[in-house]
Amino acid sequence: MTKPPKIPESVLVVIYTPDLDVLVIKRADQPDFWQSVTGSKDAIDEPLAVTAAREVAEETGIVVGTPEVPASALVDWHHRIEYAIYPQYLHRYAPGVTRNTEHWFGLCVPRRVDVTLSPREHVDHAWLPYREAAARCFSPSNAEAILQLSARAVRPPEYRPPEGRTPEGRPPGSA
Repeated sequence: MTKPPKIPESVLVVIYTPDLDVLVIKRADQPDFWQSVTGSKDAIDEPLAVTAAREVAEETGIVVGTPEVPASALVDWHHRIEYAIYPQYLHRYAPGVTRNTEHWFGLCVPRRVDVTLSPREHVDHAWLPYREAAARCFSPSNAEAILQLSARAVRPPEYRPPEGRTPEGRPPGSA
């Protein structure tokens, strides 16, 4: 049974901490191709936020909608770009499809969380300060999305420490 052609509409999810450290992952099929989480819709009518959450779980093991990473941590940036599909990936799409529309999302996690990669897709990961993460990305548009973090980052209320507490929830000056 052959796979149906990919839908030329996808998401890019910049995963970051409140300190603007960014997760980048290294593709298995291309050396030195570092990127954020990306992926296409599974169905034409699949909501983009569902695509984003699914791809994050598939590629990193991070599950959106849990106590650690609440649904409010995934934010649609309401920004999209259209780009030419790399020639080596054209065979995955219907004949004649050469362009993809990518929608950008941000996902704030409480800290540098543990990651479980999908080994068929990615072979390494790194948490880096956002400018370093952008510099490591293969795709210029992915780098641009990361560089926009300083203006777009949203820290969910669940991640804010109570008044008079450190980010770890301790009183200031305690070990």
